[in-house]
Amino acid sequence: MTPEAIADLVHLRRARDFMDRNYAQHLDVPALARGAFMSTAHFSRLFRSTYGETPYTYLMTRRIERAKALLRQGTTVTDTCFAVGCISLGSFSSRFTEIVGETPSQYRRLDHRDFEVVPSCVAKQRTRPPRTRARAQRSSEEARLCRECWLDLSIDTGESAERKRSEATYPLTP
Repeated sequence: MTPEAIADLVHLRRARDFMDRNYAQHLDVPALARGAFMSTAHFSRLFRSTYGETPYTYLMTRRIERAKALLRQGTTVTDTCFAVGCISLGSFSSRFTEIVGETPSQYRRLDHRDFEVVPSCVAKQRTRPPRTRARAQRSSEEARLCRECWLDLSIDTGESAERKRSEATYPLTP
């Protein structure tokens, strides 16, 4: 790998980390590209080839992921929309429904008590909305890595050995 390619990856990682930290702010791809010292088109192409999705798709997936966490806590749909950086309730609801498969109101009404006893690393992985095949494959790999947390939880709550074995193989299958 050339030094230029390594520098590009460092800039991409910084841009992605910036999106993760500042998802609730108004972010646009041209500003992110300027921060990564690249043209908008080059930044988008390189981001997609590196992470498997466009910068905008990545940002919206992060926002929906955070929105799901707020809705599980009982936050209203309108407050959630603005808390995650969306400026239009209609666009937020449409995108949420597209990614999650149900409206924000329907998701909020679901019983989420199962996630109260799950380690945060497992809950985050299992509730992350899959957008691409590559992400779905990464998610299954992450689930295998986090099953040790799940096994620790099972031991702490005194669940049977049979349940521990089945959950270690298929952790928290929705």
